[in-house]
Amino acid sequence: MPDLLKATPEMAAEYAEWFVSRRAYTLQSDTPHPASGRHYYYRPRRRGAPLELTPRDIQRHLAGEITLGIYAINPSTQRVKWMAIDADYRKALEDLLRLQFELARLGIQAALEQSRRGGHLWIFFEKPVLAKHARVHIRHLAKRLSVEVKGSGSGDGIELFPKQDSIAEGQYGNAIRGPLGIHRAAGRRYWFYGAPYELEAQMEYLRKLRRVTESQLRDLVADLPDEEPEERQSRTVFVPDRPHFAILEHIETRRRVGRNWVAQCPSCASAGRDRGKDNLAVSVEEPWKYLCWAGCTKEQIRASLGVPVPAMSR
Repeated sequence: MPDLLKATPEMAAEYAEWFVSRRAYTLQSDTPHPASGRHYYYRPRRRGAPLELTPRDIQRHLAGEITLGIYAINPSTQRVKWMAIDADYRKALEDLLRLQFELARLGIQAALEQSRRGGHLWIFFEKPVLAKHARVHIRHLAKRLSVEVKGSGSGDGIELFPKQDSIAEGQYGNAIRGPLGIHRAAGRRYWFYGAPYELEAQMEYLRKLRRVTESQLRDLVADLPDEEPEERQSRTVFVPDRPHFAILEHIETRRRVGRNWVAQCPSCASAGRDRGKDNLAVSVEEPWKYLCWAGCTKEQIRASLGVPVPAMSR
């Protein structure tokens, strides 16, 4: 049951200091999608404008009233306060524990959080560090341990948050469920393994974790060999189809089919079509690429969303 009294404003302030790199956020839907049964995340809006995260939102998240999704990168600095390693396959916990052990050997305390199908391993920085430095270190560590990184091979693997080395101003990257909230689909919290399963004890555990300094990370990265060409090509880089536009910030995806997200085409919907809500395909790996199977043009889709393509970009 949600308990706002146990989630204090002081806790919310600390949580923001640890996890909030920017005030953009997502919310997990309270009700499942009628077709897929999934509780999707969406950007909350008021009068068409995205809402910004407030201390009250964080307090409600900790109390279990809502579930936040948080973004890693601050686009004005390209820096992150944390890095999360997400694994949700058969050997997920085994791989996360191996990474946690190796990080500890390097003097890095990583906090292992439960999840529905595996776990999340969190690394916290004393001060925000460049996202590309945090990512390259974990990629090399995973390679040394023969832990697959999703997207770099054919099988299951870990996912790194942030998924990009940098993002453009006005873009967001990929959000991850904020720790210690209640997952709406499961109806339960997923705790960190290092402390009793109670909110104050978990906050105390996170409070005492040793943060990684930028000089420490810089030393670790400096000792790494150069990446192979195929590794550089496989890295996820966020490049929008047009400056300051990302279609996933304007639509709600219904499900994933192969390499694409499936959603209702906004242009079709405005014309009273696409009642099955599956005409639009958005590439998972390259989300600036999208296509309406009914033939709507990108200009028509953008116009129906109220974000027309600038004339000089057409």
